[in-house]
Amino acid sequence: MTSRTVVVERRIAAARGTVWEALTDLRGMVQVLSGVSKTEDLTDGAFDVGTRWCETRRMFGKEATEEMWVTASEPPERYVAEAESHGTHYLSEWALRAEGPATTTVRMTFTAEPAGGFTGLLAKVLGGVGARAVSKAISNLDDVATVVEGRSN
Repeated sequence: MTSRTVVVERRIAAARGTVWEALTDLRGMVQVLSGVSKTEDLTDGAFDVGTRWCETRRMFGKEATEEMWVTASEPPERYVAEAESHGTHYLSEWALRAEGPATTTVRMTFTAEPAGGFTGLLAKVLGGVGARAVSKAISNLDDVATVVEGRSN
């Protein structure tokens, strides 16, 4: 098995708590991330380990809906969400580092680990294309910055 990892980091002119709220507000995700067209809460309560939701995004010209769940949560510093799709396990880690009272560095690490067999082979063959698509998709940190910096002004 060969996993692919993409890391994106960006400084945002907003307090860490404000950024955390934007990243963990599942109902407001559509207003924060331009690639997300719909979310559906599958669990009740506050955002924490065990929180599950369905997220619909437009990828490769088609809409795709995936179920995601939180496997680690350390507010307001980091959370990890995971998903399974077409034989591939996805792991997204969001880490927030305060750079002062009104600046936060957000680091998003996305890892895809394909299963073996034909699906895994296809993922390996198309890995470069997939990595570029994933890199573009998770560069949505610009979206987060636009929204939370607007709230701060």
